[in-house]
Amino acid sequence: MKDSQAAPIHSGKAPSGPLAGVKILDLTSVVMGPAATQILGDLGADVIKIENPGGDIVRAIGPVRHEGMGPLFLQFNRNKRSVLLDLKSAEGREALLALAAQTDVLVSNIRPQALQRLGLDYETLSALNPRIIFCTAVGYGTEGPEAGKAVYDDLMQAASGIAGLFRAVDGAPRYAPVNLCDRVVGLYLTVAIQGALHHRQVTGEGQAVEVPMFETMVQFVLGDHMGGAAFVPPLGPMGYKRLLSRTRGPYRTKDGDLSLVVYTNAQWRAFSALVGAPDLLDTDPRFLTQETRTQYAEDMGRFIASHLPARTNAEWIAVLTAADIPVSPVNAIEDLFEDSHLKAVGLFEEREHPTEGTVKVTRFPVRFSKSPASIRRLAPTLGEHTQEVLDELAQARASARTV
Repeated sequence: MKDSQAAPIHSGKAPSGPLAGVKILDLTSVVMGPAATQILGDLGADVIKIENPGGDIVRAIGPVRHEGMGPLFLQFNRNKRSVLLDLKSAEGREALLALAAQTDVLVSNIRPQALQRLGLDYETLSALNPRIIFCTAVGYGTEGPEAGKAVYDDLMQAASGIAGLFRAVDGAPRYAPVNLCDRVVGLYLTVAIQGALHHRQVTGEGQAVEVPMFETMVQFVLGDHMGGAAFVPPLGPMGYKRLLSRTRGPYRTKDGDLSLVVYTNAQWRAFSALVGAPDLLDTDPRFLTQETRTQYAEDMGRFIASHLPARTNAEWIAVLTAADIPVSPVNAIEDLFEDSHLKAVGLFEEREHPTEGTVKVTRFPVRFSKSPASIRRLAPTLGEHTQEVLDELAQARASARTV
């Protein structure tokens, strides 16, 4: 294992990340919220994951060695402490309010109307703790007619246009085989929380922050595909033709598949020389400029595809790399563990989990020269830290009374 940044798990060593000293109450479940709060935990925050008696639903998604410790849960919930509270009970709500009074950030993907019914809305918590940052991840912004609807990644891929982009390319709407919306909106969630923390540092003010999935994903998708609709009146159809090309690749070679991007004038001149057409940019107007190549994106893909079967993957990678043309093999997910670059940078680690034995994790990929992220503890069992956190709360309240 190669990871100079990771502190020993369960060592008790104080985190050195940039969010060290920040306390976060995590009322999220499934993927989007937990992925976001794990990032904050990796960056040093003390994340207290509040779970109901049934636990986060993804605990049950297998395969598992022990009930409630499935791979999705393990991957999205490290650097957290699990506290079991029934928020529908008076005792559970009282404990949550007491914790919120001493926390920096509460983040939740419970629907706002449910938080209101529980008496855990921003108005209630900010009255106890004016400095609290109350961040809710919702499906649709509360000012719109769809507010309050339950959503999942599949629904957001459909609603935001992603599934429709697949239909534009190959005739049938499809979902990307990854929780794309959950992960993208989760990143926005972490940015929003850190922005609110900075605002509080400057002004002393807490605030309510709402991160809506639908609006966020529409902005994300249209960043690429606004096209002619960016102008009023429109100058042309929506969509970025290169991304929507049916011939974009990956491309078949003599012995496999290969991804390459021939993009700039210099790259096209180099590629055309490699395939025996050195004057292509001067003789064929479709290849002349970035704009013409975008307009004729389907033809660009056909040209590349027609030449790739002449050589093997290894031969193409060698000549394309020498010509400074970006190229990559098409990895299966199983191939990633053997990737030479990922091995060299030590992205994968095998760690000993207190109950699950040896598990494989990916370290936080970003490097900090002064305040490195770390993996300090692996994903908790359900309610593992309930007594620990409640004891800390009692001690803090006792100390406050004696001051």
